Amino acid sequence: MSKLDLLRRASDLRSQRVPFVLATVIRAEKPTSAKPGDSAVILADGTIEGFVGGSCAESSVRVESLKALDRQLPTTLLISPGTEDSYVARPGEVSVSNPCLSGGTLEIFLEPTIPLPQLLVFGRAPIANAVADLATFVGFDASAVTDIGAISDSADAVVLASHGVDEEDALRAALKAGVRYIALVASEKRASAVLDSLGIDESGRSRIHSPAGLNIGAKTPHEVALSILAEAISTRPKETESNAEQEAPKGVDLSIAVDPVCGMDVAVSPGSLQLELGDELYYFCGSGCRIAFSANPDSYLKSDR
Repeated sequence: MSKLDLLRRASDLRSQRVPFVLATVIRAEKPTSAKPGDSAVILADGTIEGFVGGSCAESSVRVESLKALDRQLPTTLLISPGTEDSYVARPGEVSVSNPCLSGGTLEIFLEPTIPLPQLLVFGRAPIANAVADLATFVGFDASAVTDIGAISDSADAVVLASHGVDEEDALRAALKAGVRYIALVASEKRASAVLDSLGIDESGRSRIHSPAGLNIGAKTPHEVALSILAEAISTRPKETESNAEQEAPKGVDLSIAVDPVCGMDVAVSPGSLQLELGDELYYFCGSGCRIAFSANPDSYLKSDR
């Protein structure tokens, strides 16, 4: 895969709202098979497309890329030879020792790309258009939609400004999908009538913000849109010590196994080298460890028995 092909692949993944990590080699000390500028895309299931080193280095990139996706933070990965870490990682860095390396060192930048929160706007009123216009400036992936079927659990926010057209069905769909922020643009009197017609309990009613937006004295469509977006942002869960880590993108599996031969962490993913023995599935950083294990598994498992 050429660098241009890889960049096109990354662009396609962004347009499809698929989370991924772009890994780029920024330093390589010989002997290494990877060179500065080599890149790869790592998907949430551990699939690696591109090249950032041999199988052992690739295994470390897979593990740390999934961690970067989970944390939604970029990481600089330093892979060095040997069995012990003598390097003290700085903030934003991860250092791993790779006994499989032939003596070289790799420094790889891992950049996670997470889809922006999706905001769906129903209606063609000036306020609806204004919400769609402004949403992109405050970090939403905004779409104007007319099909209620577009509402799914992938949406972070739904704003209805359709002046009575399909409002009840759209509100029910948003509630069923568990959309975090639901706003109905309507007067207080009409909003009360619409909510009464839904036949939902108080818990369901409390999830629908109407009249929509914070009370900032808005008058123009764009001012109203600003108040709605401000409310959508203000109602996000507040960070506490118990939820300091952001929710990982859907599909990210951080299950980690330990290579029974060399002791390296290996991602439990379809792309990792595996070997089934009896009822157990073992994972390996590279083919050398898998060959050694398959030749004499008892020598590596005896400590566990």
